[in-house]
Amino acid sequence: MRTTTYPRVQLAAIRTRLRDARAARATLERELASYTSPEDLNDLHAILDRYSDQETAEIRRILARQSI
Repeated sequence: MRTTTYPRVQLAAIRTRLRDARAARATLERELASYTSPEDLNDLHAILDRYSDQETAEIRRILARQSI
């Protein structure tokens, strides 16, 4: 079996993209955590309902996890 080796530059770029994605997700989680009142959450869900489930899946997962 042949294995493919990636140049270090590509690996560094992948690591950077993953780090940036994690940072963006952490920021999104912090921002969504500020919606605490039932009114705020109702407004947010009404906004999310205007978009497809595919587009809002990550936000809905975060909100579900935070409501526990």
